[in-house]
Amino acid sequence: MNRHPAELGVKMDIETEYIYFPVRAARSEYVARRFKEYFDGELLDVGCFEAPLRKLLPDTKYTGVDVAGDPDIELNLERCERLPFDSASFNCVTCIDVLEHLNNLYLIFDELIRVSNRYIIISLPNCWRDARRPIGRGKGDFLHYGLPASPPVDRHKWFFNITQAKEFIEKHAVEKDLKIAELFVTEKPKNPVSRLARKVFYPGYKYMNRYAQTLWVVYEIKKRG
Repeated sequence: MNRHPAELGVKMDIETEYIYFPVRAARSEYVARRFKEYFDGELLDVGCFEAPLRKLLPDTKYTGVDVAGDPDIELNLERCERLPFDSASFNCVTCIDVLEHLNNLYLIFDELIRVSNRYIIISLPNCWRDARRPIGRGKGDFLHYGLPASPPVDRHKWFFNITQAKEFIEKHAVEKDLKIAELFVTEKPKNPVSRLARKVFYPGYKYMNRYAQTLWVVYEIKKRG
């Protein structure tokens, strides 16, 4: 019987960047700094909310879409069957920690590719990381899930780990004929000794699924037509 690499503790062939985002603004600053080389030309920010990249990238022709916040175009992605742009309209398209909020994740994912002329930058959170402690303790809750007394404004529709996110990204690269220009995870900085001990106790994929925070990918369009 074939076993999944995660079950075998196989080393995950992926880079890690150690960084912590105490507030949402810190994540936006990281995106503006880390991916600056891809923001030459027109940029579409899907799920932009308050559109912080608009100010952080003053030399970029920016367009943000979302259902709330301060978008340039107000758009409910969950009721959207097609982004209101022509194919290959933007040099770069970003979608940062957004897809997990959408029932129509696969449709919007395809739309990100359609409207990009060159780059698509996507981040997917590791839902397992925040869930494991309260589940293990049998008490507490974790952000974006649960059953609140009143209907929540913001919640996740998908629950996945780094292994599944990576498989999703790589599978669609093949199916959509995309080049993966970058693929890495970010993880909160930790004492190196503690990190090593964790990796010994949770080898390979197990470590990533417990401790990595976010998977990031930069797709590059190979060809059009």
